[in-house]
Amino acid sequence: MHKHTPKIRPESALKGARPLLRRFFDRDPRAVARELLGKLLIRREDAGLIAGRVVETEAYIGVGDAAAHSAAGLTKRNAVLFGPPGYAYVYFIYGNHYCLNVSCLPDGEAGGVLFRALEPVLGLQAMASHRGLELSADLRVTQLRMLTSGPGRMAEALKVTRDRDNGKDLTDPAGSDLWLADDGFRPDRVSVTPRIGITKAADEPLRFVIAGNPFVSGKRG
Repeated sequence: MHKHTPKIRPESALKGARPLLRRFFDRDPRAVARELLGKLLIRREDAGLIAGRVVETEAYIGVGDAAAHSAAGLTKRNAVLFGPPGYAYVYFIYGNHYCLNVSCLPDGEAGGVLFRALEPVLGLQAMASHRGLELSADLRVTQLRMLTSGPGRMAEALKVTRDRDNGKDLTDPAGSDLWLADDGFRPDRVSVTPRIGITKAADEPLRFVIAGNPFVSGKRG
């Protein structure tokens, strides 16, 4: 496995992280998916903050993308994707886990980005508790991968559900307990691959990963 030492940070280290602005998401989902790599996804709980660094995303282009939830047009279920950019779209899949996305493009144009994996940064014990896991004292990467490597795991680690989070503004930490922020981190290399876990439009190069990061799910490229 790629050598990697987890960098667990104190909550005070996130004070300088700036929330992403709405205009960041008001663009082609492919650009948003690539530039979300390295950003922080943060959840506020009564006990404190939970945070992970985005290491894997997938872009979904809209009504012309057969794999996108918006392909069939506007419905009550997918309305967030057709709304303003920067809002959480959450769906339940395979009858056992939730997936978190963020809306892109101007209001009325469907597009989104799926979050597939995070590198745990803050609140690891809370993440483990939400996942029903126990952490050892040495915090090995192989163990931490079980927290947030994969869309279902990361959603559970941050207690993301459709009832709780669908439609939340991910640009507004004052009004939302779930948001995205930039602490200045930039990945050294980004790999682009076909999306995984889908059958329609499966060959499109729309999956973006931080190259060599051990928290990426599936094939790390």
